[in-house]
Amino acid sequence: MPASVPAVMAPPRERDNPLTRSPAGLIGIAFLVGMMMLCLGTLPWTLGSVGGSSVPRFDSGTPREARLPPAWLGYDERDQVRATAALDEERLLAIAAETGMGVDALRSATGEGVPTELSRAWPDFFLGSDQLGRSLWVRLLAGGGISLSIGIAAALLSVCIGTVYGAVAAYAGGKVDSAMMRIVDVLYGLPYILLVVLLAVASDALVDEWISRSKAKQSWMQTALVERLAERGETIDRREAKSLLLEDQALETELAAEAALIYPRRSISEPTRRFLDVATLLIAIGGVSWLTMARVIRGQVLSLKNQPFVEAARAIGVPTHRVFVKHLLPNLIGPIVVYATLAVPQAILQESFLSFLGIGVKPPLPSWGNLAAEGLSELNTVRSHWWLLFFPCALLGLTLLAMNFVGEGLREAFDPKRGR
Repeated sequence: MPASVPAVMAPPRERDNPLTRSPAGLIGIAFLVGMMMLCLGTLPWTLGSVGGSSVPRFDSGTPREARLPPAWLGYDERDQVRATAALDEERLLAIAAETGMGVDALRSATGEGVPTELSRAWPDFFLGSDQLGRSLWVRLLAGGGISLSIGIAAALLSVCIGTVYGAVAAYAGGKVDSAMMRIVDVLYGLPYILLVVLLAVASDALVDEWISRSKAKQSWMQTALVERLAERGETIDRREAKSLLLEDQALETELAAEAALIYPRRSISEPTRRFLDVATLLIAIGGVSWLTMARVIRGQVLSLKNQPFVEAARAIGVPTHRVFVKHLLPNLIGPIVVYATLAVPQAILQESFLSFLGIGVKPPLPSWGNLAAEGLSELNTVRSHWWLLFFPCALLGLTLLAMNFVGEGLREAFDPKRGR
């Protein structure tokens, strides 16, 4: 019989680090950190201009270098001819002088007949080039930074709205709680994607209306027509004036020219328009994705507000906002963090889906969604430029998978029932 060991002499129990319970979560965190450093950290470089010009780096390229495959795959004979055709005449003349070959011979050289000097001068794209000769690697970095920024910002917006809404509903209780949660139920019954699409389209229409001022011009044209006919002794209302403008094309053109002088188009710079498109998209996604968060926080606050420490705080006259900030919010950190990590991939997926449909981020500004849409048209039975579709989809899929791993890892860490 082995000798018994007194309890006081027993070795201390090893403490379990909750953040290391999920190996998949650790892998996801490492992947996400690398992806964010790569995409977000290079945004100033990818969005910056090239060589002092006004063209941003993600949009720079020449059609002569279009649809070239990744350099590490090697060029076949057709790609070799296209890569040689992308070189300018001066470069070809310099290579011809070095090799002793004619320019025509260089242009037709393929396979083993390609001199080393010519192969070194070919365009070198790490992940290939797109339809306009732009580097897919640079566009993936810029698109990843934009997609991640929109996803993170939209998720934070939805978390803030859902936390405040759910906490107010649960803390107020009674009829206020019932009315607020019925609103949530009604919004839950509406198609999520349809709401986001409608908000995105409506915001685009508002921006276009602000630029063109078409409603102000139309109103002025109807008023001007009513006044001109009144001077001739004819009386019509605005509805009749609108019908008359539709019927008389020459009169409409004349009044439209005058209206354009009174209400000229407003100017908006291209960077400002891109910023408005991106901001509108993240507000549209974040503004309709807070419903689940509101329900989660409401349930947590309902269970917390009857706890003795909350009742004691209210009994001594602590203000409501201080009760929420000092007593309720610290106990809600766990659910908020877990839901936020699960909301980010959902927001990124929604942004990519809308951009794929042409409603979200609009070209030439890249995102993983519209890059995949551009690559889809390059798959055909004649010559498939597969890299234009594969790499955007691969990065999007791996990022979403890593974020879900992180969410599961955080749930494992914060759930006391899963502790070892």
